[in-house]
Amino acid sequence: MATATLPRLAETYQKEIRPALAESLDRKNPHSLPKIEKIVVSMGVGSAISDKKNLEDAVSALTEITGQKPLICKARKSVANFKLRQGMPIGAKVTLRGARMYEFLDRLISLVLPRVRDFRGLSDTAFDGNGNYSLGLSEILVFPELNPDKYTRSQGMNIAICFSGHSDDDSRELLKAFGFPFKRPDLEQ
Repeated sequence: MATATLPRLAETYQKEIRPALAESLDRKNPHSLPKIEKIVVSMGVGSAISDKKNLEDAVSALTEITGQKPLICKARKSVANFKLRQGMPIGAKVTLRGARMYEFLDRLISLVLPRVRDFRGLSDTAFDGNGNYSLGLSEILVFPELNPDKYTRSQGMNIAICFSGHSDDDSRELLKAFGFPFKRPDLEQ
């Protein structure tokens, strides 16, 4: 029986980031330190109202990106102006935890974000007040797993990183320690 190996980012967190964070935040209790609880990757597919194939493509892309089958999200209310009825499928989401979460975050930081066109860094103010961070990608083809010939329609996605801490500053410090590419104020024009 093969033993499961810890993802690279999880191992770095345990051995290097956690002790450094405890020292910089001046905390003795390791449970008071911020840690990532889950990452939610979601896609809203409004065009699924008129063409069901668009939702199938989004589900297929999310499956390839995350390695997990997405949950289909349905409309909560009917909106006549958009020809939307309650219960119609209009999106998909995946909640990542554990090893898959760390592997996804590692790929996001080291492979995906550097491939974004005209990338100047992520905003360090996109926290929600409870320490959770959200970002949006306007194109899913920056993920190297996806075949550009198969996914011809432009589609975006949202990524929400949820933390155990309740402070934006603690979460920001943890993301910086992971190597998250935040905008540098000295380079802004």
